[in-house]
Amino acid sequence: MNIPFLDTWRKRHEPESADSPLAAAFDRDPDGVAELLAECELLRARVAQSGVALDDTPRSLQELDQLPPRWRDDPEELPWVGNDAGLYLGTVIVRNVPGARWQVRPGGGPVVRLASGREIQVVEAGLDWAVTGSPELSQMYAEAAEY
Repeated sequence: MNIPFLDTWRKRHEPESADSPLAAAFDRDPDGVAELLAECELLRARVAQSGVALDDTPRSLQELDQLPPRWRDDPEELPWVGNDAGLYLGTVIVRNVPGARWQVRPGGGPVVRLASGREIQVVEAGLDWAVTGSPELSQMYAEAAEY
């Protein structure tokens, strides 16, 4: 039996495929997705208020590590700042460590893959940094640069 409204309902309620929208977009336009991941708009706005410019260099990670963690005062903003911090860490690694590149796992989020094959969960590292201050972003970069 053909019931048209059921087709629409099924499309909205079927489980998503293993590919996330980000993974599909990355497959089509990896450079465009890398630019999108590099925006980190909230983080850039917050640190600009402190006089720090994020210029995608390892030095800027050291400056981030030295900022007073005022974002911890706002529980709604905290995870967003952490997410942006992780994406910014990934951007600095990809732009400065030879052979490093973004990779988006099917059904998952962005990670940085080093030339050695090691994957760095940059978003998780950024969230940990935003919440506890550890690991330091500059230390994560230094470890990635060694591989």
